[in-house]
Amino acid sequence: MLPKNIQETIDEFSKLPGIGPKTASRLTFYLLSKAEMEVEKLGQSLVNLKKNLKECQRCFNITTTDLCDICANEKRDGTKIMVVEEPLDIVALEKTDYSGLYHVLGGQISPIDGIGPENLRIAPLLERITKEQTEELILSTDPSLEGEATAMYIAKQVEKLKKENSKLKNLKVTRIARGLPVGSDLEYADEITLTRALEGRREY
Repeated sequence: MLPKNIQETIDEFSKLPGIGPKTASRLTFYLLSKAEMEVEKLGQSLVNLKKNLKECQRCFNITTTDLCDICANEKRDGTKIMVVEEPLDIVALEKTDYSGLYHVLGGQISPIDGIGPENLRIAPLLERITKEQTEELILSTDPSLEGEATAMYIAKQVEKLKKENSKLKNLKVTRIARGLPVGSDLEYADEITLTRALEGRREY
């Protein structure tokens, strides 16, 4: 019943994660209410979104240069590497006081989706910790079954590497603590979250 260009826009918005048909329709009709110049500005920003972007040669973060700003910053603590799934995770972690480096895996191990260790950037990670003077590897994958499986796989691979390379004997592998979010109710927390909260407890 809608004009073709309106329906096509709704369909494209619906393809985005977390956006259903109703939200897609609201966004489309919101844009229809705006000035043509504003809509064109949004459209142009989408056209330019991926231009000149590439992966950091060291950590695989998104950048416009060979090294991202974090890897190129000599003030960062090069002895620590935080392992994350996606570049968006770095955005969140940069809001903390963490001052080390990162390594982007590009996803998580998920046999159902046909994603195995060979599809992730685990090999380049093992190569990095061998070449660089890494003292701590912080596993910060999601607290899902896939995220836990990915962290466990990496930890086992690092243990094998430590046995083969005596220079890595002091390398520490850690996992970020999982706890209860501020403002949440204990009764609604799942078993894994509660277990992690107990494991990460400290003296009060």
